[in-house]
Amino acid sequence: MDGKRMFELAEALAIAKSRQDVSAALAVLHPEMVLETPAFGTRACGLAENERILQRFFESFPDYDVVLEGHANTKDTLVCWGTARMTMTGDRFGVVPNGRRAELPVFISFAFNDDLILRERFFFDLSELCAQSGVSTDAVRRKLFGETSLAAA
Repeated sequence: MDGKRMFELAEALAIAKSRQDVSAALAVLHPEMVLETPAFGTRACGLAENERILQRFFESFPDYDVVLEGHANTKDTLVCWGTARMTMTGDRFGVVPNGRRAELPVFISFAFNDDLILRERFFFDLSELCAQSGVSTDAVRRKLFGETSLAAA
């Protein structure tokens, strides 16, 4: 797949996610799609699990918006970088956020198969999200990873 097509798919996914349009997001994903978000410790495999995790993400960040500002590719991988804006809401992370919208640099790696996105690895700084949301990174990490996560940090 050429770099132009890779970016078209990644951009379509970014637009769908920015609209919280789960159906449109799923339309560009391979049936064996793997979505990894290391900051949250999540890994979703397959369309059904990706649908569930996207819906849960949008419940926590209902105004999520991402803008891809640059990209580079090899013959089988696309890397994008940009800015995500989102407001942490609810109690999913075991904390009470301040209601302010966070703005974070993001880095996203994609792999493709059958003219669809096969894999996405979405990187951002959890500590920065927590700081801008007025919550304790340690408390969020405990909720996400358990008590042992801080001992390993």
